[in-house]
Amino acid sequence: MNRLRRTLLGALAAVLARPFAALAAWNENAFGAKTAQDALKGIGAAGAVPSKDIVIEAPEIAENGAVVPIEIASSIPGTSSLAVVLEKNPFPLAAKFDFKEGAAAYVKVNVKMAETSDVRVVASAGGRHYVATKEIKVTIGGCGG
Repeated sequence: MNRLRRTLLGALAAVLARPFAALAAWNENAFGAKTAQDALKGIGAAGAVPSKDIVIEAPEIAENGAVVPIEIASSIPGTSSLAVVLEKNPFPLAAKFDFKEGAAAYVKVNVKMAETSDVRVVASAGGRHYVATKEIKVTIGGCGG
């Protein structure tokens, strides 16, 4: 009975420790950046090229910056990640999503916006970076503003 108990406890500990493995993927330089340019450098996308193959669906005017819904899709073949950069936020890199090969590059996310700002979406595909931008006007800031 003790052997079974130890095996089960060991398996449970391994399962519970798994989420901590995801922390290794945390890019502290990018998410801790104070400017959009530094955030883009942090994810290796400083020289991203504009693309019409990235679609950003978001309200033109956000009544409350605390919850701004954004839908993003990339039809660039081989898109492996999408990153959301909010130009005027205290920490501009709001989110980054990685995709396995063959997955649809589509996400829907709610972000906080401090003020009216450009929202940049950076797609990575085939070792290159592409960007699309949309301005969202915020009437009440969501980041303490």
